[in-house]
Parts: sequence; structure tokens; C-alpha cells
Amino acid sequence: MSNALHRPGEFRDNCGFGLIAHLQGEASHDLLQSAIDSLANMTHRGGIAADGKTGDGCGLLLQMPEAFMRSVAAEELAIELGERFAVGVVFLPDEGNRAQRGREVLENELENRGLKLRGWRKVPLEPDVCGPIARACLPRIYHLFVEPGSQTGSERFEVDLFMARRRAEQRLRDDEDFYVCSLSSRVIAYKGLMMPVDLPAFYRDLGDERLETAICLFHQRFSTNTEPRWPLAQPFRLLAHNGEINTIEANRCWANTRKPNFTCERLPEIAELDEIVNTNGSDSSSMDNMLEVLLMGGMELHRAVRMMVPPAWQNVETMDSERRAFYEYHSMHMEPWDGPAGVVMTDGRQALCLLDRNGLRPARWVITRNGYITLASEMGTYACRPEEVVAKGRVGPGQILAVDTHTGEVMNTEQIDTRLQSAYPYKRWLKEESHYLESALTELVGFQALDAEAVKTWQKMFQVSVEEREQVLRPLAENGQEAVSSMGDD
Repeated sequence: MSNALHRPGEFRDNCGFGLIAHLQGEASHDLLQSAIDSLANMTHRGGIAADGKTGDGCGLLLQMPEAFMRSVAAEELAIELGERFAVGVVFLPDEGNRAQRGREVLENELENRGLKLRGWRKVPLEPDVCGPIARACLPRIYHLFVEPGSQTGSERFEVDLFMARRRAEQRLRDDEDFYVCSLSSRVIAYKGLMMPVDLPAFYRDLGDERLETAICLFHQRFSTNTEPRWPLAQPFRLLAHNGEINTIEANRCWANTRKPNFTCERLPEIAELDEIVNTNGSDSSSMDNMLEVLLMGGMELHRAVRMMVPPAWQNVETMDSERRAFYEYHSMHMEPWDGPAGVVMTDGRQALCLLDRNGLRPARWVITRNGYITLASEMGTYACRPEEVVAKGRVGPGQILAVDTHTGEVMNTEQIDTRLQSAYPYKRWLKEESHYLESALTELVGFQALDAEAVKTWQKMFQVSVEEREQVLRPLAENGQEAVSSMGDD
């Protein structure tokens, strides 16, 4: 039924989210455990099914733990991974033929990109910690190890992984149980429909002290209007999102309409995809799709998120002219993804949080003496004593906070915007290349009288009822203002 009440494109969720990163990029299992504890402390922000054990979804997105992945590949698959490799986290249908087809299609697309498949690892799980509802729809979960072809740089490797995954998803669009949580050399996802406290028990990898990371996003989902599904748990491949994107229909339509415009040297085949932003997943997953396309096309992370989620700039008269030119230039290429929304994200090097211009989702951060920066929907998710705190604050409306774990730099809104506005001559481009369409009242078509029959025809065409004609249109025509009315006995 195409016109049923259930509309998959209207998925919404309101959640708890956060991130923990080491400022100097020092990986440790303690950081991972701190993220898991923080996630468990936000259990109250998630939904729980009637069985008392199935959650709406929770998960982690980690900077790739290379040493751990090399170890398990050697121990369980007897393979020695090369200098560069990627790991895919794949949900497959719990039915033999469909699962096999999912594997074959993904393998085929990876091989078509010249990538080397090294093996599939069945992820060690403990299904009994999940509730009956979650177990009933539990997918088969695998790790897929992939290496680049000869003479492939790291950026090209990521693009090849991206295009192979998108083509596989397109071929398997009718199988909603096939889902690639992540396929990257930089990040890896662990997520599902368990309770946060059970996440490390379900994924036994997370309890292995050899698994170390320097960045970890965490997310606890509260599904507003949809039944939870394993693929809808967050984080997604780059970000975790708290809130909702209320402009999502327009964002999706414009993104897919402009699909040919995203064709570039790095993504010459992007226009061949059915859609670059999904129209049936959650609003958060569509946002993740859009950010992924921009990054794969070569756009820098800060610029991409500022293009998608700009602050309120149009009516700020004191704004620097170069900064205004930056925002005006990008407003011509993409409409804002407006929330209320709070977003955390990572590309494996940087950890970042931003709020949309509404600023209606809290995001508070603290830096401690052990070198951790912790940001979450609320204070207290990360247990630390007051004397351990070096700095603390919050991300405000339209603001952004980023950490570069390679340089140890913590960047605030002013620093990021200053860098962005000076990267290219946006002001000169607007002055020399843009053309503004303007209209004047004198250009409007004059009033033309209609005969009685024509009036009836137009009223029927626009479904003007007697009530609308008498109570809305007549006062407008007679008094030049909207009618004043009330409901009840006011």
C-alpha cells in the first residue's frame, strides 16, 4: 500500500549522545570502558520494550583499534593483515540463502573496485543478554576484512569502500535485513537493540582489554514514532544524533535532485546511484548519508558540517563580512538541515560536536587531567572528581567544538569559522560570479476581473469552501487584515 499510514521516511528519535576522546590520541581500553560507563549512565534517555530487556537501540563508534583487529584476524582466521586494511561490520539476514546472497553481492562489488577480500569473521556474541524481542530479529553479525589494491592511497581506499558498499546496498535494496554498519579503515561500529549495560556482554570484543581506542562516540536511542530495528541503532557510519531533522523531506529531495552536481574526480560514478541520501531510513541516517558523500568527495570535515548545519547568520549585522560571505556562498548550494539537533561525529582522527541554530539539545563538555575530553547530553555521565577538571563548558546554538587527536588541538567555533572563511575568496566569488534575482511591485500582473462562472471554477479548483470564503477571504478583502476569531466561549 503506497498510501498507508505508516511512512518509513518519517522516522524520528530523541536520544542521549556523547563522545570521549584523548586529546593526544593515546588509545586505551580505559577510554572505551569510560564510554561504555557513560552510555550506561544515560539508560534513562532510551526506550525499553515490554520485555524489559530490549532497548530502542544503543551503540559505539570507535576509532579503528588496529592492533586488536590484527590479533583477532591472526588468531581466528590465520591471516596476517597488510599495512593498511579496513573492517566492515555487516548485519546479514538470519536465513541461509539470503545471508549468502548478501555476502556474495558485497564481495562482488568490493572485487569490482579492485579491493582484496581477506576473510569473514563471525563476531563473538552473547545473545542471551538481549530481550526476547531483540533476539527474535537478531541478524547474523560478521566482520569483513578488506585490503586496498596496489598503489591505492588511503583516501582512494575509503572512496572505493564507500562506492562498493553503496552499490551493494542498491542491488540488495529489497532485503531490509542486509545492512553495513560500517566499512572503513578509520572507524568501526558496535550497536544493537540491547540495553546499554549489556552492550559489552553482547559484543565480547568490547570486554577484551586488548581493544584500545582514542575516540569513542556513544548513543542511546529513544524512538519517537517507530518500532526499533537493529539497523536504526546509532551511531551510524560517521555520526550520532540527538533530536530530529524537521526539514528532512526538503533536505532529502534537494540532495537527490542535485545528485549530478556531486560528480567529481573522486566520485565520477555517484550519479549512477539511485539516491545519495536514503528516503526510507531515519532522519539521522539521511544526515549521515549526506555528510559521507561530502567527505568522500574531498570536502574537509569542518566545512562539510558548517555547510549542512549553519548557525543563524542572515540577520547578524555585526558579523564579519568574510564570514558572512562564507555562509552565503554555501547557502546557495545546500539548505540547512534544521533540527532541533545535537550531533557528535568522528572521521577517525577528529571528534566533533555541533548544535543547530535552534540550540534546543544540550551538549556539555569537560576536560580532565588524564587528557580526556568528554561531551554528553548531560553532566555526570563521566565520573570524575572536581579537582580533576581542567576546563568545562557547553556547546551553544549554532556552535561547534572539535578535537584533533593528531595535534592535540581543541578548536572552538571562532577558531573553526576563522579558518573556514579564509580558506577561499568567498567574498570575491560572490561579487564577481553571483547574480541576484530581484522583483518589484511594478512587475506584478495587474488585477483582472473574473465573471461569476470563472470565479466558481477557480474556487472549485482551489477547493475554497463557503467557510473559508466567508470567514477568511471576505475579512481580508473588506478590512485588509486577517479575521479575529475564537474557539469556545471566550
